[in-house]
Amino acid sequence: EESNIGERINNALSQIEDANREKLQGVFRNIDFNSESNLGQTKDRNGRLRHLLNDFADPRLDLRPSRIGNQDIIGDAYEYLISKFAAGAGKKAGEFYTPAEVSELIAELVDPQAGERICDPTCGSGSLLIKCGNQLKNRGINDFSLYGQEITGSTWALAKMNMFLHGMDNARVEWGDTIRSPKLLENDRTMKFEVVVANPPFSLDKWGHEDVSNDAYNRFHRGLPPKSKGDYAFISHMIETTTANSGRVAVVVPHGVLFRGAAEGTIRQKLIEENLLDAVIGLPANLFFGTGIPAAIVVLKRNKADKNVMFIDASSEYNSDKTQNRLREEDIAKIVATYKERQTIDKYAYLASTDEIKENDYNLNIPRYVDTFEEEEEIDIKAVQKRIVQIETELAETEAEMQKHLKELGYAA
Repeated sequence: EESNIGERINNALSQIEDANREKLQGVFRNIDFNSESNLGQTKDRNGRLRHLLNDFADPRLDLRPSRIGNQDIIGDAYEYLISKFAAGAGKKAGEFYTPAEVSELIAELVDPQAGERICDPTCGSGSLLIKCGNQLKNRGINDFSLYGQEITGSTWALAKMNMFLHGMDNARVEWGDTIRSPKLLENDRTMKFEVVVANPPFSLDKWGHEDVSNDAYNRFHRGLPPKSKGDYAFISHMIETTTANSGRVAVVVPHGVLFRGAAEGTIRQKLIEENLLDAVIGLPANLFFGTGIPAAIVVLKRNKADKNVMFIDASSEYNSDKTQNRLREEDIAKIVATYKERQTIDKYAYLASTDEIKENDYNLNIPRYVDTFEEEEEIDIKAVQKRIVQIETELAETEAEMQKHLKELGYAA
């Protein structure tokens, strides 16, 4: 029996990386198939690896890139494995994976077009970027480019491999802290993108407040977010990296972003006054891995056609699985259609003017605009009283009848 199977696999991966240096450089640096701590002692390790290689040698397993209609076989299989890993990873899952249905919704909301640059500054394993790319690929368009940045090295490797297996040859994914050290730069300035999407960490503590108080890229000119909540740091970065005429942003946020005051209230007010806010969409609770709290999608847009904001309360329309809620195709379609049509729908959506939002002190809490309260049916007091009298009469008659039967049986009252 060969004793160096793990070493040979490591060498093969190294050769794959060398042959695809632009796409895969550094991806396998943290993977060691010759590790005793991960795969056991030599005999056990070789047994496991031999079974793995035999499975991959099965002639029925075709690993060549292939598509059936709009389905990318190998890429989708890889993403399926990531999603299954996320389902069992607890709180950590939210750091690297956005549920496919939420990614699909965001991709449809931003509606990528040919020739556009699409960026996710907190890209995790890259699923949201790939959903945006597929919006174009499924229409036969390959003229687009994807950009991402991810802070965690192992997750960055997942994203690089995800792009590679999906055939996203026009993708560039950088490793680093987007707020403290943005890597997507041009001429010492942040790159500009037509589309910027993200599911950043919710209310991140120690996000880099001290490091960007004099930001070299002037991303926080509307105000510096509080030290303990980094939501508006990511939002500010995203809006500042959009193109002036056609840029649009879709970002997942906790609801506190919509109404918290102090520095966040100041930034929110300025975004509204600049007419950048396009829509606020409330999502169902328990959609995301690692947290059960409900979230919202905030859509921001450059060069808006009107001065209104679309509020949508989609929090009650979903499919409830055993451990996770999930948006259905019809839920996504309804949200997207409502967003595009910009029409008020009773109990579901409201098109608010910026004057109305100003009257609400720039508070974007969805119930202020979409009234989902269901009035209880009015009670007819006279009819209820009449029914009570009727019941009491029937009860008295029943008791009298019972007493009669008891006497007949010899049980005197």
